[in-house]
Amino acid sequence: MNDLKFLRRCLEGERVAWDEFLKRYSRLIYSYIYNVLKLKGKSLADSEEVENIFQEIFVFLTQDNFKKLRTFKAKNGCSLASWLRVVVINYTIDYLRKKRNLVSLEEENEQGLSLKDTLRDDSTSVLDKLESEEMLLSLKDCIERLNIEERYFLELYLNQRLALEQISRHLKLSRPAVDVRKKRIIDKLKDCFRHKGFMLDN
Repeated sequence: MNDLKFLRRCLEGERVAWDEFLKRYSRLIYSYIYNVLKLKGKSLADSEEVENIFQEIFVFLTQDNFKKLRTFKAKNGCSLASWLRVVVINYTIDYLRKKRNLVSLEEENEQGLSLKDTLRDDSTSVLDKLESEEMLLSLKDCIERLNIEERYFLELYLNQRLALEQISRHLKLSRPAVDVRKKRIIDKLKDCFRHKGFMLDN
């Protein structure tokens, strides 16, 4: 069942479908919140803030007859997991902004500079950092799911940087067999990434 059909069952009040939604996505949502707080330097000794945001996000998704969830359209092959990741990350960042007592970013000082100009950060954004960190962790997990022969192939190809011809001789395989193995491994990793909610180019 595709994501849109599954979500439609949830929105129609099907209890079994909603229970499956909670089972399938609660852990992902919790981990996205946790990672944003971690990147923002928040102390995570007390998980109360994570729990508060977690509860707020479910209220946000379901209030007004699931208004926010109804905006998911699966456009351009976007999975529900990928869509939820963006929603949760943005909500968590907004939550943290609202908690701070900030002066206006637009108000200018005597030199005509606003606080936004003074504090402008051209470095990687929190969202970019989170995406990179999450992708690295996901890649590591996806590689660990490969069998030992496939992991050894990656070790030769990526870490030892052997050419495919060298791998062919080393593994005593024909060159076409090496090409097939490489494609199979890449396809497995892509499927794993998509399952984790990442959008990939074909």
